[in-house]
Amino acid sequence: MTVTDFAGLPDTSRLYIFGTSRPLSPDETSRFLAAADEFLAAWQAHKADVVAAREWRYGRFLLVAADEEVTALSGCSIDSLVHRIKQFEGEMAMRFLDGGAVFFRRGDDIVRIGRSDFIKLVEKGEVGKGTMVFDNTITTLGALRAGGWELPFERSWHAGLAPTPSTLSTQG
Repeated sequence: MTVTDFAGLPDTSRLYIFGTSRPLSPDETSRFLAAADEFLAAWQAHKADVVAAREWRYGRFLLVAADEEVTALSGCSIDSLVHRIKQFEGEMAMRFLDGGAVFFRRGDDIVRIGRSDFIKLVEKGEVGKGTMVFDNTITTLGALRAGGWELPFERSWHAGLAPTPSTLSTQG
């Protein structure tokens, strides 16, 4: 496989975002990223090398992109990525795969919380229209580059979890 950098991949590249349940220590980060690089270097789909890249952002998010114009990902190749992430969870005693988690900024901190608890914060006014949230459901590198990953609550799918943005406070 060819491991590249994000800048070398087209906007159409498939994107996967994995957020950690807690910040990693510098040693954990080094070990984790080395293992991620090892996986990506060997990643294949139907015995063809996958051209992929990864970035580590904010000490909490692994972003993996694959150029499907070169090699289309298969269900098995995607499963192998998810399986490796599950292995990381066990090795590092943390969660990466949690569809119910919401990530948002509180000051300089990134908070990970369950959806029901997030809704309670919205209802209390502790999360407002301008609170920056992370949309880990975006699926292309182009969406990431266009600002679709970290955006204000009022412009995100998260706003559909609670009262409409027009009823929320402007703080956040």
